[in-house]
Amino acid sequence: MNSSFLAASQRITADVFVSRSANGTNQQHLDAAIQWLTRAHDNSLDGGVAYGYCLRGGGWKPSYVETSGYIIETFYDLAEYRNEPALADRAKEIADWLMTVQNDDGSFSNDHFEVGQGIVFDTGQVLFGLVRAYLETGEPKLLESAMRSGQWLADSMDQDGAWRRNTHLKNIHTYNTRSAWAMLELCAAHDAPEIQSAARRNLDWAITQQSEGWFENCAFRPGLPPFTHTIAYAIRGLLEGGRLLSEQRFTDAATESAQQLLKYVDSKGHIPGRIDTDGNPRSRSCCLTGNCQLAIIWYKLFQQKKNLEFESAASRAMDFVMSVQDIRTSNPDTYGAIKGSHPVWGKYTPLAYPNWATKFFIDAMLLREQNQKAPA
Repeated sequence: MNSSFLAASQRITADVFVSRSANGTNQQHLDAAIQWLTRAHDNSLDGGVAYGYCLRGGGWKPSYVETSGYIIETFYDLAEYRNEPALADRAKEIADWLMTVQNDDGSFSNDHFEVGQGIVFDTGQVLFGLVRAYLETGEPKLLESAMRSGQWLADSMDQDGAWRRNTHLKNIHTYNTRSAWAMLELCAAHDAPEIQSAARRNLDWAITQQSEGWFENCAFRPGLPPFTHTIAYAIRGLLEGGRLLSEQRFTDAATESAQQLLKYVDSKGHIPGRIDTDGNPRSRSCCLTGNCQLAIIWYKLFQQKKNLEFESAASRAMDFVMSVQDIRTSNPDTYGAIKGSHPVWGKYTPLAYPNWATKFFIDAMLLREQNQKAPA
């Protein structure tokens, strides 16, 4: 029997019949996730990070440019957290590979959708990694690569601050605030007034898409309710943009949305995977990636505002993810990984363990530990 088919059968059976319960300490869950993310890197054939492990369609998938970019930051954070230089070596290996697949115009592509055409979101996410690798190593080629990406993003933006060209599925996306945030990280590392001005314009535009905490144009396709994954992308871009620009209006916009989402976290930490722009839950399954991303936002807001509602929501959201993370399985391809959805057949990356779900889980768990160690 095919190993991925067997894993799929076991996972579906478990999600139907097995009650959920966290089966380890915080550290055990974090260590298992780190082990899986390094395995995803090892299972690439080129130095990037494998898209993930798919229960439908043949196991490990090739490297995924977009998420390999921001996984660089996580490996550098883990190198410091664990005092393991080998994890920083992984981050540098990914950055070196990404420079080999950069387009001549500075952009990065997603060949699953548009072969050879730069995409705003993918370029922004790689930019995070290039900037971090430059800050860690000081290598000029990394800064040069990052500057070309940042300039391409600025040049691709319309005057009102929206990206309408070179976008995922050719749609406008409010969650591209996350690319604006990456541009601002570049400007913090190297003075680039034109790129900073463009990033600010995008955040200004994003605020025009917000009403009572909800964002228009925040789904992958028009007319669909967005996943918590993309809602969190939009919020985080505004939150971090407010920090880097010292602009309270961006921070306030992010906080408004984050507060709206508090009421969707049940006592066990389950959050509906999709919520429409009227605030109606539109999914029974949980987007685990979104849970982790929202937990990051709530932990950060707790650090700023000391509002216990944020800390409680973040902790419950992470408790839920830990309760469905398998750290008992003997299958190394799924041990410690975070599914796209719970149950595994949910609408967000069904029957798969995408690398970014585990990346955001690790990021959230590091913040959780930081908060727990902080003085009251």
